[in-house]
Amino acid sequence: MSMMSSLATLSLMAQGTGPGGLMAFAPLLIIMVIFYVLLILPAQRRQKKTQEMLNTLKNGDKVVTTGGLFGTIVGIEGDAVQLRIADQVKVKVLRSAVAALQPESKEE
Repeated sequence: MSMMSSLATLSLMAQGTGPGGLMAFAPLLIIMVIFYVLLILPAQRRQKKTQEMLNTLKNGDKVVTTGGLFGTIVGIEGDAVQLRIADQVKVKVLRSAVAALQPESKEE
């Protein structure tokens, strides 16, 4: 009788381990996909948009730097831009220090 019970136990154990191995990785894969969609994709899109903005800078653009300076581009020299931040005041900053273009304001 013990031989029959041990065979039945082995049979039940063999049935339980087959598909369980693959199913153990399913939650991990789902978490990785959610992480990619919620965190990595938006960061890549934001970085691509910022890089395009930096590549299309031209003279006369009004920009804001990462340090909070508002200025107008008066010269572009490779990876640096020259900003006019006040009358007769120009500063040279890295192109990567430009955070954004100033939105067009409606002046009346």
